[in-house]
Amino acid sequence: MNSSKGFTIIELVISIFILSVALVGIFSAFSVVIILTSDSADRLTATYLAQEGMEIVRNIRDTNWLNMDAASPANATWVDGLTNPASCTIDAPCQADYNAKSMSYYVPGNYLYLNAAGFYVYNPTDSSATKTKFEREIIITPIQDVDGSSDHIIKVKVQVSWDEKATILNPGFSANTCGAYNCITTEETLYDWYNYVHQ
Repeated sequence: MNSSKGFTIIELVISIFILSVALVGIFSAFSVVIILTSDSADRLTATYLAQEGMEIVRNIRDTNWLNMDAASPANATWVDGLTNPASCTIDAPCQADYNAKSMSYYVPGNYLYLNAAGFYVYNPTDSSATKTKFEREIIITPIQDVDGSSDHIIKVKVQVSWDEKATILNPGFSANTCGAYNCITTEETLYDWYNYVHQ
């Protein structure tokens, strides 16, 4: 009785098919890991930029309090550079970077740059600054107090969005809209407690 050695054509085709399916599965898994890693990095950066936007608003408010303490200028208020003279509404949001003394109006398509010192700025002075895919809008809304005035409370909303392409995880995504895939929003209410302490 003759025993044939080696693979038959059918066995070879089945082996190649199984190997191909396994390789496609591994490649797909790596693609998903790469997409998720990139998305996580973008979300983390955007979260820090949103928090920095909130800190910028707080810093301007605190500087105003120092100016009010020193009476310089004499007519300083706690919202100078925030809602006075600018008005950072939802229809006309504002922007500012880490060294800003006041808000300026947000220009759509005005991306943040990463400068040589590692700071995100709008108008870099060094030519080595790298344009990023992140934009940041700041919206400031005066809130009516229980006494009917809107001079003591502001609501601050910082929204950071970034350019995102459609992937296998979000195939119908449109990069022109701020949605769940490319937006981080943070909100906080700030109070003018300075005037109450110094009355």
